[in-house]
Amino acid sequence: MSKPCRIGILGHFCFEKELFNGQTVKTKMFTSALETELGKSAVVKIDTHGGIKALPKVCLNVLKAMVTCRAVVMLPAHNGVKVFTPILVILGKFFRRRIYYVVIGGWLPEMTACKKWLAFLLKKFDGIYVETSSMEKALSKQGFNNVLMMPNFKDLAILDAKELVYTTKEPFPFCTFSRVMKEKGIEDAVTAITQLNMQAGRTVATLDIYGQIDSNYTERFNRLRQNCPPFIEYKGVVAPNESVPVLKNYFALLFPTYYQGEGFAGTLLDAMAAGVPVIASDWKYNKEIVKDGKTGVLIHSNLLTEIEQVLAQPDQFNRLKPFCLQEAQNYTPKTVITPVVTFITKQVSGKL
Repeated sequence: MSKPCRIGILGHFCFEKELFNGQTVKTKMFTSALETELGKSAVVKIDTHGGIKALPKVCLNVLKAMVTCRAVVMLPAHNGVKVFTPILVILGKFFRRRIYYVVIGGWLPEMTACKKWLAFLLKKFDGIYVETSSMEKALSKQGFNNVLMMPNFKDLAILDAKELVYTTKEPFPFCTFSRVMKEKGIEDAVTAITQLNMQAGRTVATLDIYGQIDSNYTERFNRLRQNCPPFIEYKGVVAPNESVPVLKNYFALLFPTYYQGEGFAGTLLDAMAAGVPVIASDWKYNKEIVKDGKTGVLIHSNLLTEIEQVLAQPDQFNRLKPFCLQEAQNYTPKTVITPVVTFITKQVSGKL
């Protein structure tokens, strides 16, 4: 190419402060991979942080990106997809630019099934990348022919097998590692560990809760913490590059989510990279990601029963740890993003 293939990224970067929610983390990781492939000067970042108040500025920056870039990739949340989809379709057609959508979460098929106008516009994108094969199939049934699967990924230092931590005696350390909100199953985890210890009359297990507290859940969670026994603690927020060192010391990660927008949860990748098997709800797309009996177990009855069954044979559960490390290799940026970035780069440069 005589000129560099510049690509704009429209997403929630939040340059003003450090956030660790799934949308911000994935946006930054995808952008970093693109910068590695093309060079930082070839990537234009458009930050959507600020909501409706920032919309005029964001739209102006999108317009500038359409002038100077050959393609724009968007990574919006629920409300953002309804706002930016028509803008990108109109500007993309006017400037003859390619437009792409990297989906975060698992809610898109439900939204497009209800909002036919949105489905109509999204079918005009040059590519839509979803996190699971179930999402790909669901959108294909709705008439989409521009959908490809790109599983979630994280740039993590995967634990060496020699560093695996095997817990074989009480108290067994459990943790949650997601956004702290009721729908993520936080209260279910607290109840299960509390009941387990109360029934045994001793501290069989402990529970540490990690993650950013959802703003709508702060008051309720603070009340929950006040009533929690000493074997349950909130440990705050962990930086993305510190997840593996923190998680490796746990016997299992609890993920009893029933969050409606759940996609390919990043916490599952953190657990795999740390060699920690997961006890997860059979909800949404979890069964595609958690290999039941290999990288963890799915909850078939209730959380307490699954924990009791796991603790009845801890050595058997510990045998899953090496499989977690092996599975983590399938979700590195090099494995997941590089082929996608290469494809987009070739497409926008006219080599495909």
